[in-house]
Amino acid sequence: MLTTAITTAGAAAAAPPPSSWDLGSNVTVFDPSMPVSSIQATLDAANAAQVDNEMGTARHAYLFKPGTYGTAQQPLQIKVGYYTEISGLGASPTDVVINGKVEVYNRCLENGGTSNCLALVNFWRTLSNLSINVNSAGQDGCRGSADFWAVSQAVSMRRLNITGANLSLMDYCTDGPQYASGGFIADSKLPFVISGSQQQWLTRNSEVAGWSNGVWNQVFSGVVGAPSEAGFPDPPYTTLDTTPVSREKPYLFVDAQGKYNVRVPSAQKNSRGVSWANGMTPGRTVPLTDFFVATPADSVQVINNQLARGLNLLLTPGMYDIARSIEVKRADTVVLGLGHATLTSVNGAVPLDVADVSGVVVAGVSFDAGLTNSPALLRVGKPHGNRQTSAGNPTTLSDVYFRVGGPHVGKTDVALEINSDNVLIDHTWVWRADHGVEGLTDTQRWKTNTSRNGVVVNGDNVTATGLFVEHFQQHNVVWNGNGGTTVFFQNELAYDPPTQADWMNGNIKGWAAYKIAGNVKSHHLYGGGAYVFNQNNPSIHTENGFEVPQTPGVQLHHIMTVNLSAGTIDHVVNGVGGPADTTRIGSPVFVNDYPTP
Repeated sequence: MLTTAITTAGAAAAAPPPSSWDLGSNVTVFDPSMPVSSIQATLDAANAAQVDNEMGTARHAYLFKPGTYGTAQQPLQIKVGYYTEISGLGASPTDVVINGKVEVYNRCLENGGTSNCLALVNFWRTLSNLSINVNSAGQDGCRGSADFWAVSQAVSMRRLNITGANLSLMDYCTDGPQYASGGFIADSKLPFVISGSQQQWLTRNSEVAGWSNGVWNQVFSGVVGAPSEAGFPDPPYTTLDTTPVSREKPYLFVDAQGKYNVRVPSAQKNSRGVSWANGMTPGRTVPLTDFFVATPADSVQVINNQLARGLNLLLTPGMYDIARSIEVKRADTVVLGLGHATLTSVNGAVPLDVADVSGVVVAGVSFDAGLTNSPALLRVGKPHGNRQTSAGNPTTLSDVYFRVGGPHVGKTDVALEINSDNVLIDHTWVWRADHGVEGLTDTQRWKTNTSRNGVVVNGDNVTATGLFVEHFQQHNVVWNGNGGTTVFFQNELAYDPPTQADWMNGNIKGWAAYKIAGNVKSHHLYGGGAYVFNQNNPSIHTENGFEVPQTPGVQLHHIMTVNLSAGTIDHVVNGVGGPADTTRIGSPVFVNDYPTP
């Protein structure tokens, strides 16, 4: 394990040898020479601490140096709890092999029994950059039937090579399947996948041996072996042969000399399959010596000083209170978070502010709204700024997550604001919390945890692959820029408006989940769903799930609305499509294409 520390107090601190970085007290690095029993005990203790810690502050990353872990007789069986990252440190996913399993089960919420076990709140986990040779030795018959990854939002699987058994995205062993509300896979080679009770899922730039089932909205983009979308909505598959714009998430790796580096993949157009099929993922390698390795003890002034010196930023796991914006002003800067590093707004600050420059990558960073209202939590480009950034080198946001409320009161006008052109959003969950530990009733939450919009896009030619946005108090997504593309959109409207009067857009009943501004001339959406559950007042109506200008350049492909048991969405898009009301709970209303070809 890493033992040598680096002083991070100021610019003059001497860098340690690059093979002995201290990545903070919340990062554990395993070596294949360590006993399997020791590694297993460490990870078992981590899961026990985090399996129910949904609103806690602990953040951890467990990293594996190149090599093989576990044996046929003694497999390494890992269970992953909240705010936990499990990642390999190889240049290729095949450099780290887990003989065993890496799993998430249904969470049992009622007195530790099995009468209320589900995956609907299995959030905030990361699994990446390794191979899993599934070995179920020692598990019972049901548990031995697959590798289980029963998760919902803010959970990513990237750069994986899974062999030896099926991958199940639901847990059918703990009191039945129950629902799950995920999820996201990218850049992975997978066995046969059992989607099961997953309400929605995006698989991007991967290979699958087969896929079964789909509940409401299953999207495949650039996936070798993806099922056909013929017959939509039965099954509800949306399949794009290639991904219009993609860039894989940066990853930390150890080279042959034992030195730590970050691989920054390059952007691709019309891509398909895994990035590592023919060797190292195309891109550039940045030594860790070119990063400022920050901990929550470092002030924003120190971080900004290091960024101004030309360093990149690695955020080690933990909670960072941000009372002044971290400012990214230089093109091609990398901001990489480990273990769900979380930036919390203090005194109304915008925690991260990115200039109108090309090629910035922000990955693996979470954002929490604070007690004082912020204009935004992450802002890319200045309002009315230059905007004209490079289409070939887009600023990219990968696995960035946002939360308003939940562990504490939160307030922000907008969570994610995109003002620059040519930005890529590659997997985000933007969540105004529908539950938490703030001690609020639903009516109090509406007036206390306040946020107008989840995502506002003002730039042109912005692409989103994996856009999960939920529960905001007006439009969840507002798209003002031209040339936008979204591959997969999932939304739940706000649960908690007290009355219809609280849920009015002028004379229009309610706020559509996905709003494209009237002056937009070109936009494409592939695979989108808006869900309604007005638990505070089931009589509330929302006129449309989607509102878009009626122009040939704005095209929606495979969209739907669904009722979760309360309230009504009257139409899918612009008055088209019947009501998603309580006469058809759980049965979507689909529109295959809008406008109709």
